[in-house]
Amino acid sequence: MTHPHFEFPLPPQLNNETVRIIPLGGIGEIGRNMTVFETKDSILIVDVGVLFPDDVQPGVDLILPDFDYLRDKWQKVAGVVLTHGHEDHIGAVPYLLREIPAVPIYGSKLCLAFVEAKLSEHRIDADLRGVKEGDTISIGDFEIGFLSVTHSIPDALALSIKAFDQTIVHTGDFKMDQLPLDGRVTDLNGFARLGDEGIDLLLCDSTNAEVPGFVAMEKDIQGVLEGVILSSRGRVVVASFASHVHRVQQVINAASIHGRKVAYVGRSMVRNMKIASDLGYLDVPPGVMINLDKVESFADNEVVLITTGSQGEPMAALSRMAGMDHKIRLTENDTVILASSMIPGNEDSVNRVINGLTRLGARVVHSGNAKVHVSGHAAAGELLHFYNITKPKNLMPVHGEPRHLVANSRLGKQTGIENVVLVEDGLVTDLYKGEAKIVGSVPCGYVFVDGSSVGSVAETSLKDRRILGEEGFISVVVVVDAVEGKVVAGPEVHARGFSENEAVFDKVVPLIKNALEDALKTDVVDQHTLQKIVRRVTGKWVAEQHRRKPMIIPVVVEA
Repeated sequence: MTHPHFEFPLPPQLNNETVRIIPLGGIGEIGRNMTVFETKDSILIVDVGVLFPDDVQPGVDLILPDFDYLRDKWQKVAGVVLTHGHEDHIGAVPYLLREIPAVPIYGSKLCLAFVEAKLSEHRIDADLRGVKEGDTISIGDFEIGFLSVTHSIPDALALSIKAFDQTIVHTGDFKMDQLPLDGRVTDLNGFARLGDEGIDLLLCDSTNAEVPGFVAMEKDIQGVLEGVILSSRGRVVVASFASHVHRVQQVINAASIHGRKVAYVGRSMVRNMKIASDLGYLDVPPGVMINLDKVESFADNEVVLITTGSQGEPMAALSRMAGMDHKIRLTENDTVILASSMIPGNEDSVNRVINGLTRLGARVVHSGNAKVHVSGHAAAGELLHFYNITKPKNLMPVHGEPRHLVANSRLGKQTGIENVVLVEDGLVTDLYKGEAKIVGSVPCGYVFVDGSSVGSVAETSLKDRRILGEEGFISVVVVVDAVEGKVVAGPEVHARGFSENEAVFDKVVPLIKNALEDALKTDVVDQHTLQKIVRRVTGKWVAEQHRRKPMIIPVVVEA
């Protein structure tokens, strides 16, 4: 699927003092974040994330940024910088490295550990280079500084990007928790210094721009988790992102206080928490952790399970529990905590899981009925404070759906930022002598991963899959004798996902036969034309009698 911008031409040639900014994903959506910063001689890539499919993309595993713009420019790519270790910022790194394997990749210690584990699954080696807040490095024409920011994962970084006496700041995902669990606050002093020196363009997280005030502090969750666990008669299942180290730490702490054992459920959860523990980001008291296969040897009220599936992903452990397709069978004594907020677009999937769990009798605790999650993204009050500190000349809202971007632009204008550049994936912005403006567009769309196939699934294929899933499938097989002008066998009508009783098609069979014989008598013998007649007659009858539009596959064989 592409996002054409017909009102904008292709961008002009770059001159010697311009920095070009091109989002190839992540603008107008929550996911697959990737931004290209380009000069005449070099390219810097910030983040290479994935987007997870929704119900209108059946069979798709992942959605990647569109690398097409870079394919004749790989020699200019000097490096990739990752802001933090969430999948929507690092998940597409293996796919990028298939095309440009030697590019150096920079990131914090935890972020690169998650990347390295992912690359090992893809059997890819990479040039991984660790950085931390306070560091300054050079990549091509760019000088990049790193600032600490608080987010829902440790080691998140913001970037200052300097080229041609111009300063660009990219916040990454951030908030302003003043009492973070790891004591690592957003570096407001560093941002203020950059603001005093002059920020020419600020790319700022927009996810919570519609939310008034300030985001609650992570530490406020601890007491709620402890209370829920204390009041639970049976097992407690906590669903969280597999990278949310802070939330997992809080669950482990709460379980330990109440004498419960903890087991991880889900391959990515097991992998990521082992990495976090080995690197010292997760503190697990001795004797608390057990393997999942040991759970049955403990009483239900002695166990807490930490699982994946907080977004209703159909193959994740929690969804399978809700569908009774998992070895963990939930009962009316069990409690499930969804310790995350719903990513926009996942509401139906999450509600489906909540209803499934409730139907099993489990008590379901989520952000709608208890304070079991706080966001990792700055709300409107924080953004206003941030703009007053940084005082950028130009603002580009990023990381959000269109309504989030527009809300963020309004906040920026309220603080006196005169030029706000609202972009979408594929729109090209040039920063020249402190002025940012849209100068064109490049083709940019969704790239689907379907099993081992990357990019070969088109929107037309997805449309066919949606029809099959929603409307069903009908095949009609007919044998004709063109010389005699007769139907000599069939029509045989078979269906899947339409009706269990194939006798329902008895009334359409003579209509198909008559239409074919009428055509044959007028010397219509072309197989393709005859198949079109079968499809038209069958489709018209199904639409009139059943108000359905299934996929119809006609097969006409000449005797």
